[in-house]
Amino acid sequence: MSRPCPCASKKTYDRCCGPFHAGAALPETAELLMRSRYAAYAIGKVDYLIATRPEAKRAEENRDELLQYCRSVSFVGLKIAAKEKGGKGDDTGIVTFHASIQANGRRSLHIETSTFVRENGKWVYVDGVIKE
Repeated sequence: MSRPCPCASKKTYDRCCGPFHAGAALPETAELLMRSRYAAYAIGKVDYLIATRPEAKRAEENRDELLQYCRSVSFVGLKIAAKEKGGKGDDTGIVTFHASIQANGRRSLHIETSTFVRENGKWVYVDGVIKE
């Protein structure tokens, strides 16, 4: 796929989040994992969303609900607002992002501060605090 990556990196999908979704590469930073998860929501890669949660939390994820959510929402844009740690040499990271989404004909802004950790050498999404 040579279309633009949904994560707003200005790269093509096959040179950005595509290799992560295909299991051919791992995100090296918390921000890259966050971007790849956003892209996964945008194109319905729910298995990737589940796989990038902590191992102990994966069983709590509902694949059908995730898929329904992905299909019901249009992911319009992404902006990284702040980062704390989460680099190649870190074991924890925090990323604050603004995601423009559209559902039921209404556009809204989802603002979240997400926490990431390394688990078995891979970045995983722990949780997020949503600004309302």
